[in-house]
Amino acid sequence: MTQLQFNLNMDFLKDSIMNSNLDHVVKSTIILVLNEYMEKERDEYLKAETYERTEERQDYRNGYYERDYMLSIGKIKLRVPRTRSGEFAPTVFEKYRRCDQAFALSMLEMVVNGVSTRKVKNVVEQLCGEYVSKSFVSSLTEKLDPVVKEWASRSLSTDYYRYVYVDAMYIKVREHHKVVSKAVYIATGLNEGNKREVIGLKVSHEESYEAWKEFLNELVGRGLQSPKLVISDAHSGLKKAIQKVFIGTSWQRCTVHFKKNLIERLPKKGMEDIKEELKRIFAVVTPENARKIKDEFVHQRQDNPKLEKVINNLEVGFDDAIQYLNEPQEYQKHIRSTNSLERLNQEVRRRERVIRIFPNTQSAFRLIGAVLMDYEEEEQKKRPIFNRDK
Repeated sequence: MTQLQFNLNMDFLKDSIMNSNLDHVVKSTIILVLNEYMEKERDEYLKAETYERTEERQDYRNGYYERDYMLSIGKIKLRVPRTRSGEFAPTVFEKYRRCDQAFALSMLEMVVNGVSTRKVKNVVEQLCGEYVSKSFVSSLTEKLDPVVKEWASRSLSTDYYRYVYVDAMYIKVREHHKVVSKAVYIATGLNEGNKREVIGLKVSHEESYEAWKEFLNELVGRGLQSPKLVISDAHSGLKKAIQKVFIGTSWQRCTVHFKKNLIERLPKKGMEDIKEELKRIFAVVTPENARKIKDEFVHQRQDNPKLEKVINNLEVGFDDAIQYLNEPQEYQKHIRSTNSLERLNQEVRRRERVIRIFPNTQSAFRLIGAVLMDYEEEEQKKRPIFNRDK
């Protein structure tokens, strides 16, 4: 291993300190160290010091060439020694490649965390005094492709997800010189360690029965076993797909969406008491109590023509909205709505809002997948939702 034993040019270093800013001092010091390191490496390779005559000599010195090198502190210019045969190669560039990688990963992380490519470009110019194009920053994100693809297609057979949440959000994508709307399907599950895990991601043309069926079948194809409960909103295509793919699985209609739909159908004035009565139906821990309160509400309010639509909708959707009450009480507040998935969608939306329009479907899948992977990593660091003997 090359040992560094050399004397620094103190006059040069002193001048750098006295007449330049700190960034220049750091760069000057690194240049001195790396140049000397490469010089010592060449000596070891030649098996001869400068002007030394020895039988072990392998080659001869052949001057130097200059090479620019980008580090996280910015670009530096190195004086690279060479030999007559051209076979000598200093290890500096290999050893310090990690700095380049760290710098690139920092730019990539900024993009994933919602910083636009234009802002990333400006940050790099401010930090390093170097120009990088937006296309260069964008190309860095392509390094995520194999990582996200592997994560999104991983096996789901090693865990049993007793509760699965599914939802869709819409994004804008450029396609054939037009801006089109596309649906992003996301599925999460409560694993055996009682932690939420993102188990599915798909970008599709529309939110339909066929698209939902294809998405759910892909989860099954990756090893997902039929859960006890699937929690979602009341999209007709989604509901039908759940019934088709997960035979024997109950469907939990999101109570937050259901209550909101009921309240929206109430008259605008004088309905505060009615709203509270509707909310009270779901503020219980057994399906029997929920049904009792619901029946009392219907009996007392059925003669009010202003509440006819609300009562009809309540009767139709009631059973699907109380499936969570058939599960253990400690699970109930976590499985009665898609709130956890809505919060995840908001996190995705925060990053997506910076981009506004994805250049293509693959870029959308790549960035959203990276965001979900980051979210999942943070979730796994948290304590379980609750502790319960299995």
